[in-house]
Amino acid sequence: MAARTPADVLAECRRQTSLLKRQRVLDTIRIMLDNGESISFAAIARAARVSTWLVYAEGVREHVQAAIQRQEQAPATAAVQGRRAAPASLHADLAMAREEIKELRTERDQLRAAMRQHLGHQLDQISNRKLTERITELTEANRKLEHELAQLRPLADHVEALEQDLAAARTSLRQMIRDGN
Repeated sequence: MAARTPADVLAECRRQTSLLKRQRVLDTIRIMLDNGESISFAAIARAARVSTWLVYAEGVREHVQAAIQRQEQAPATAAVQGRRAAPASLHADLAMAREEIKELRTERDQLRAAMRQHLGHQLDQISNRKLTERITELTEANRKLEHELAQLRPLADHVEALEQDLAAARTSLRQMIRDGN
């Protein structure tokens, strides 16, 4: 027989851990059914202290679904079977439910804050992008206008020189007409 490698040892350990967790889930289902507790995937995962992924895994999911169906088919209240919940038990359940509600509200608020921050960041990026594009457009339009102005300056100087020549020619023509009369 070949010596076991660390990978083999690790794989065997993971298999044993998985089997133990699966057995813990099955034991929890049995206990919850015996106690008449409400069964759901989340409740079983919480009571067995395993991930919700495990209770949905193949081989475990079927047991959970069967327990849920059994519970749905059983009488709705424990009083029908002559059992009543003790006030202390009800108070403990109420306290646990309140604590869970408080935790869920805190988580909800954290998720809302994270979502607001993420959406705000996205809006900032969109706004910044549009502003950057607009600035680029305006800068390009300014360059074009400066280029056209640079091209028109010599023409304006030439027009001014021609206007001066024209004015001089008119003055000269008037002078010639006066001299000729």
